[in-house]
Amino acid sequence: MSDGKKKSIKKHRHKTEENKAYEDIHFVDSTKSVWNYSLFSEEDITNFQNGTHYSLYQFFGAHCREVLGVTGYYFSVWAPNATYVSVKGNFNDWDNNSHPLFVRLDHSGIWEGFIPNLPKGEIYKYHIHGFKGAILDKGDPYANFWEKRPKTASVTWDLDYEWNDGEWMKERKKQNSLDSPWSLYEVHLASWMRPDKNNEESYNSYDFFRDKLVNYVKEMGFTHVELMPIMEHPFDGSWGYQGTGYFAPTSRYGNPQQYMALVDAFHQAGIGVVLDWVPSHFPYDAHGLYMFDGTNTYEYADMRKGFHPDWNSYIFNYKRGEVKSFLISSARFWMDKFHTDGIRVDAVSSMLKLNYSRKKGQWEPNEYGGDGNLEAIAFIKDLNETLYRDFQDIQTIAEEATDWPGVSKPTFAGGLGFGMKWMMGWMHDTLDFFKLDPIHRQHHQEKFTFSMMYYYDENFMLPLSHDEVVHGKSPMLFKMPGDEWRKMANLRLMYSYMFTHPGGKLLFMGDEFGATEEWNYKSELQWNLLEFDAHRLLKVCVRDLNQLLRNEPALYENQFDIHGFEWVDLNHRQESVVSFRRKGKNSKEDLLIILNLTPEVRMNWKLYTHGKPAWEVIFNSDEKKYWGTGDFTNPEIAMQLVDKKEKIYEINLNLPPLGALVLK
Repeated sequence: MSDGKKKSIKKHRHKTEENKAYEDIHFVDSTKSVWNYSLFSEEDITNFQNGTHYSLYQFFGAHCREVLGVTGYYFSVWAPNATYVSVKGNFNDWDNNSHPLFVRLDHSGIWEGFIPNLPKGEIYKYHIHGFKGAILDKGDPYANFWEKRPKTASVTWDLDYEWNDGEWMKERKKQNSLDSPWSLYEVHLASWMRPDKNNEESYNSYDFFRDKLVNYVKEMGFTHVELMPIMEHPFDGSWGYQGTGYFAPTSRYGNPQQYMALVDAFHQAGIGVVLDWVPSHFPYDAHGLYMFDGTNTYEYADMRKGFHPDWNSYIFNYKRGEVKSFLISSARFWMDKFHTDGIRVDAVSSMLKLNYSRKKGQWEPNEYGGDGNLEAIAFIKDLNETLYRDFQDIQTIAEEATDWPGVSKPTFAGGLGFGMKWMMGWMHDTLDFFKLDPIHRQHHQEKFTFSMMYYYDENFMLPLSHDEVVHGKSPMLFKMPGDEWRKMANLRLMYSYMFTHPGGKLLFMGDEFGATEEWNYKSELQWNLLEFDAHRLLKVCVRDLNQLLRNEPALYENQFDIHGFEWVDLNHRQESVVSFRRKGKNSKEDLLIILNLTPEVRMNWKLYTHGKPAWEVIFNSDEKKYWGTGDFTNPEIAMQLVDKKEKIYEINLNLPPLGALVLK
């Protein structure tokens, strides 16, 4: 054991493992010693192995501690099939043998130890002698900070930060409840805006986004921002969905404290933060989780369950307690340490189904002969129960594309326990409908109306996500038929339908101003389009729809309740005019929505509804301020009582072409 005396930190010219180039660095005059020290109790070990330890980030990884009066870093890593584990980095010349860790004698597979005098900001890896002689250098699965890609080492760090979002955290139960407005702006940070739009290697900082992005989202009126995976990942082309750092915000944009400041700024602006989180698969990068100690440590050993053919990646072993503890700890970590308001869980369908993207003979049924992954189902239920138990004011959202029952129902009622589920059927039907030439829409009205046939099965979110504007699917604007004016009018009409339809809303960046190119993660959004009135005023329309959603309780108070929606008129299929009513807790707040789904102007259109002797237009998608015609307004709406007993009124309106009217 070291004598406990602090060693001096010297400045050396040193050769790093990562770039093999000499550079000035700070490193410790190493004592070449590791102290046998542990943070784990017997109870911690038992819970870890049983899959019931949900705060492992407090124990695993690298933690600054003072031991016997000496400050340094405590390291611990799970490598159950290793025969030797050491920590190496700049501080010991990347020596495989200078700082070996101690293996616990309780058969937990945990290697740990304390390295004295090690400062914050040192890069390191675990050197592992694994199964059957495998020699591996791995990043820390629990690291809070990593080197900037393409480098792959972990970095000793801390998560000290003084938060200033107390008001948001105190009130966010109201902001995040299911009877509050939900309008998410989905963002891929790197390509939202770049320092050099033609250089995919250029990244703005968290500090930059704290100014530009926060102000933009606030200006646009979105209630939440959804960040595509912010967790550390090696390959930009994966968009973050192939992760290696489940406990670290990516260093592309700065350090963890700078990311905390970004979340803090969103909260101070009254905007919630939802993170994409990926417990479904991980990549085979040499420094990552794959074959961590020379065996299938984190992934299923049976590749019928352990390999994902769609994404050429590996699937977590949800049956293994240590893996389950790892994953739930990760989700909980982002709520605990980074004040995250919700997670959108990626690719839930692939987790639930053993035969997902597999042909006959490529999968094995479960013990009951079915195709459900029983271990993944149990994991998902435990995940949601734990998060809602510990953070009652957050939401979990499932990207789930099948008809699996009860995805957003409580686990005590037999559901999976998510707060909301992406409504993929609505997205497909809506885009298919609006792609049609308006003359053909009369023959496909069921695509427009079918969503309400099954809407109350789940708590749905309406997603127009990044997946719909890549891989040859075309940008949202070019899905619309007709010339430029009709494309824009159709897009305003579709967004109006989306914002007045029950459920949460999600819009991908660039859709709000009508991008004319598919999303390209290597570049940035086409901000130059805002020089043109058509695009600039579409953005104004989306902003006003967000404000409409926020300001009108009828659009959100009963958004998951059968009493919140009523069809008013579906009997004009040939004219393709559809109307419905949105109802809040106070009938005085009811809204009437009329959608003219063709470019034909409908003058003196008669509509019959009950209970209200007077209405006024509070939103018209055809206004000039949105690049509409502005010619078909209803400053005064003619009303006539036609059934006194039932209080049925005839409303006389002028319907603009490809226009949406919202009446109150």
